[in-house]
Amino acid sequence: MITVGVVFLHLLSSPLWRWALPSHLALHIPDGFLSLPVSLATWVVAVALIAVALKRVESEYKDRTVPLMGVCAAFIFAAQMINFPIPGGTSGHLLGGTLAGALLGPWAGSLVMTVVFIVQSILFQDGGLTVLGANVFNMGLIGTFGGYYLYRAVRFALGRNSLRGTLIGVAIAAWLSVIVAAVATAIQLALSGTVPLAVALTAMLSWHILIGVGEAIISVTTISFIWRSRPDLLYDAPRKAHSLASKSLLPR
Repeated sequence: MITVGVVFLHLLSSPLWRWALPSHLALHIPDGFLSLPVSLATWVVAVALIAVALKRVESEYKDRTVPLMGVCAAFIFAAQMINFPIPGGTSGHLLGGTLAGALLGPWAGSLVMTVVFIVQSILFQDGGLTVLGANVFNMGLIGTFGGYYLYRAVRFALGRNSLRGTLIGVAIAAWLSVIVAAVATAIQLALSGTVPLAVALTAMLSWHILIGVGEAIISVTTISFIWRSRPDLLYDAPRKAHSLASKSLLPR
């Protein structure tokens, strides 16, 4: 996730919210901030997509993909521990959905992100357990599926085998995935009656627009390094990497 601490969202419903609002708003939703219907709905969607992802990975991916999934999960988890500063005295950190999708594809990438957020919730209390479905859906599934397909569309439009097209696609998808996750969180909070939609959207977007820039920079830097060193590790590997196909960890 891209978060910087615990936020008391109930302050937003007060007329004094403009002055009481902290300079950060977390995507990790704590327990008690979503209504039961909204929480259950996100759980159903999250579990359904994860079940489909498990079947797709089992049937379509090679066994050698598993080590890369583990490495990717460890990298994203570690990278999320590193905060980068943004204006206002706060900071953000990597979400990683688009990055996971670019490396592993949407199905395996979504499983990696799910594992990362489960570990964060259980071991670090980063987000509530009862709303884990919402947090996985907002930060993992939206970022991975949406981020991957947007990245793929932009990359293929500008040139699948060009570094320029790949990096532009990653940058746009990584930034937008953060924005969409922030909007989804705001809508869920509003539907739960926690905070008015206009207030939630204003607060979420004002900071996550900037945090998305950090997400894009980290994702672009990582993909650029992999492109130059092991392009065959990309899920949609460029044609120049075909000579390394025998070493590839991912299916074509």
